[in-house]
Amino acid sequence: MRRRVLVTGGNGFVGREVCRRLYDRHAVCIVDNLRSGPVRLSADELAKVEFAQIDIADAAVVREVMAVFKPDTIIHLAAIHYIPECEENPALAVETNVLGTVNLLCAAPPDSRFVFASSGAVYKPDDKPHAEDDATLGPSDVYGYTKLHGENFVKYFAAQRGLSAVNVRLFNVVGPGETNPHLLPEIIAQLKAGRTILRLGNMSPKRDYIHVRDAASGFITVALKDDVAAGSTLTVNLGTSLSYSVAELVAKLRDVAMIDFSLEQEQSRLRKVDRPHLAADISRIGSRFGWAPQSTIDDALADAWREPDLTPELAQKYR
Repeated sequence: MRRRVLVTGGNGFVGREVCRRLYDRHAVCIVDNLRSGPVRLSADELAKVEFAQIDIADAAVVREVMAVFKPDTIIHLAAIHYIPECEENPALAVETNVLGTVNLLCAAPPDSRFVFASSGAVYKPDDKPHAEDDATLGPSDVYGYTKLHGENFVKYFAAQRGLSAVNVRLFNVVGPGETNPHLLPEIIAQLKAGRTILRLGNMSPKRDYIHVRDAASGFITVALKDDVAAGSTLTVNLGTSLSYSVAELVAKLRDVAMIDFSLEQEQSRLRKVDRPHLAADISRIGSRFGWAPQSTIDDALADAWREPDLTPELAQKYR
């Protein structure tokens, strides 16, 4: 069945991949304020979608876009993701990540599917994979709190307005096309610029890294499968259940790049708030939706190294 899918943050890292997988089979409207850079879709791709350059913190324009496009499915990916930026400007993070989410929920057609990109950052650190109902919630940064607040508003408005909602707790996405200066694009940018001494922050935290292709397929799967009742909200993790430390990630990338380099810890890159371990239990998304990751961390690193698709700012940073 052909759907009408509105994708917020459709010009972003995961959003662009989501749209590319949808626009040949469904009507797609991208909502993006282009805060992370210029349009990253080709002219041919743009011809297949509608594009609304708006800020989701503006309730009036959100209502207007919803009224004109009339989506039956909303995949809400737009957010300020970069944790240092959230810590430096918490008011902006709350405005975008919380108020923007509320604006979309209030404007969404009552019978629509609403898929919210939450985060594994809502969990309290643990040394085993986090399960949706069993793991303790306990954000340790502004970003995590904005996502937890967003989840609560999704549950509230789904019940109030008859939405069929899914909170998707996404873990660390890697692969080509990252729009924020996270760990992997920073490393690749330094290596591509010819650096042989990499300056990094904390080396010990372990994370669950999911390929951007798998992240996109996960969002699409939960958005298009009709097994969530109107007025209810389901919460699922989206990751791999495997975790790797920064040191392990760097070692794998060394094998992929075939470049000899050394590491130095840079004090300015050390986060005051950093989780020792984060990994997803993905049993629920597998049993409810039949989804499973198709790519390994090695696939993601190889793809990111071969065609990193870095932002112009990051590509030039070490030149």
